[in-house]
Amino acid sequence: MAISNRREIYLLSPSSREGLSHLPMITFSLVAKQIDFRGCDTLMFSSKQAVKSAEAIDPDWKHYPCVAIGGATKKQIESLGGQVIHHPENFYADALADDIITHFSDKKLLYLRPKEVSFDSKGYLEKAGILLQEQIIYETSCITYERDQAPKAGAVIIFTSPSSIHCFLENFPWQESYTAIVIGNATKTHLPKEADFAVADTPLISACIAKAKELQSY
Repeated sequence: MAISNRREIYLLSPSSREGLSHLPMITFSLVAKQIDFRGCDTLMFSSKQAVKSAEAIDPDWKHYPCVAIGGATKKQIESLGGQVIHHPENFYADALADDIITHFSDKKLLYLRPKEVSFDSKGYLEKAGILLQEQIIYETSCITYERDQAPKAGAVIIFTSPSSIHCFLENFPWQESYTAIVIGNATKTHLPKEADFAVADTPLISACIAKAKELQSY
């Protein structure tokens, strides 16, 4: 199959962006009817979907100061009227946990999270003597596609989470001509071993798109 000199870019996140082919991989559903704020004085969010879910369950979350992991999460908290007191510079696994240890060892953190996470923050922090409360408030599910809806040969495919990779591979086989753009190192580890990939310069969708456009032309 002939491949065009200009590669098509596919964005697999739930929201679309102008000029890109949109192929969302996951849907979200609430799994909690209420939020248990007992014993906490600070909330932690690691995705904008977690913030949206908290708002749908109990808008009182805004009465608590928040730790926002990721720029999109910070913007979502602030757009709904919440207060961000810390925005970690490094969003990755043990570096993030170390940041929390440094700044919040005296706080009672409640992590409002999805059912599946790529790093066991709770276990890591417990080793440092910090008790991180957690509550699962939403879960993700894969969207199902037909095989003929797969990205074209030569496509540049933007993955914004480990879940988007998992769901993609449930739907489609990986093609040698594809190039993956991943939002961070935690997401990278979920790619097929044979995948050609690049990591965004910063963990933002806009940075993923910029990186994809660098690779768009042969």
